[in-house]
Amino acid sequence: MSDTIIVTDAGFGPDPWAGRRVASLAEVTAEHSAVLLPPDTPADTLRPLLATLHLVVIPFDSFADGRGFGLARRLRLLGYRGRLRARGHVLADQYAMARRAGFDEVEITAALAARQGQEQWLFRANWQAHDYQARLRGQPLANMI
Repeated sequence: MSDTIIVTDAGFGPDPWAGRRVASLAEVTAEHSAVLLPPDTPADTLRPLLATLHLVVIPFDSFADGRGFGLARRLRLLGYRGRLRARGHVLADQYAMARRAGFDEVEITAALAARQGQEQWLFRANWQAHDYQARLRGQPLANMI
């Protein structure tokens, strides 16, 4: 097993970006196709580059720090259509939230994958079916009372 595992709705897999360079925010230019974006970065910072980036990686230093979820959502609202990856301390229980925020995948360590196996992540892969807010919005108000 490699050092990192990519989690998608299909389960665990290898990193398709392995070996490619991911630029830091300080060095990213229009020539880069991937950037590591700290969670405290204003989303507008990337506005001029959104069309040229193919991958944005947002690190999570702690599973309790939700700033990355908000940043992912703001990037999607700005029109970013490329791959959005959460990296680091994201737990299987947070996978549905990550997907709803706009992440395409989560990068975890092999150690976390050993503790929280693929079945725990796949259990949450049907994230759209468990969106109670969308179910409520689809019903008349009288049915919600």
